[in-house]
Amino acid sequence: MELELSDTVTVVTGANKGIGLAITKALVAEGAYVVAGSLSTENLDAIERVTPLAVDLMTPDGPALLVQKAIDEHGRLDVLVNNVGAVRIRLDGFLGTSDDEFEWAMQMNFFSGLRATRAALGPMLDQGSGSIVNIASVNSFFQPDAATIDYGAAKAAVVNLSKSLSQEFGPKGIRINCVSPGQVSTDLWLGEHGVAATIAEASGVDADSIRATAAAAIATGRFTTPDEVATLVTMLASPRMANVTGVNYVIDGGLIKTT
Repeated sequence: MELELSDTVTVVTGANKGIGLAITKALVAEGAYVVAGSLSTENLDAIERVTPLAVDLMTPDGPALLVQKAIDEHGRLDVLVNNVGAVRIRLDGFLGTSDDEFEWAMQMNFFSGLRATRAALGPMLDQGSGSIVNIASVNSFFQPDAATIDYGAAKAAVVNLSKSLSQEFGPKGIRINCVSPGQVSTDLWLGEHGVAATIAEASGVDADSIRATAAAAIATGRFTTPDEVATLVTMLASPRMANVTGVNYVIDGGLIKTT
């Protein structure tokens, strides 16, 4: 299927690895130009049609600098993918999670996207069109324990904001949707300091057992791949989905049984 993304201009945050890198490559494969922002850019530097920018997206002006780079390079902005995010496992529950830790989660997972969205809306409103895709999480509505309590609250804010903005800016030609992955085979879950390793160290169980238990709870029996998330994001970015807005799409292999 032709997704009509050829020569469109896209900004992707957190683009240097994992889901963000997969999204960047998927958009390029569809013929888009991508301005890709991340703290480091070593995985982006050699990709054609990609303009990498090393930027701290947690700073108040970082997201706007990335959006401005797209305008300076290409003169327009068609798609924004707010992907940057991270989780720190909270092993001491709610009472052991400080205000500072909640603030970190909100800055990383909510305010970075809010600021990028605010910066992107100006040029999108000027041209009367645009698509924004926010990477949320199943933790935005599914919290089996307190280990991701601050992360889940931040991602719930992402979904809520997205639905609100979709109503405000839908009449002006701008679509805003979310993608909520479950467990994805990236460093966030499987890396040396990822979720599985952190829980394993605290519980005295080896990380492979933690991964296997998590996979067993998924109907498909495996984690989602970054490329699978990227496929869904690319479809939502496409003008072929012109009447889809305000929706939170779950991609979790059947982990969540109640939606």
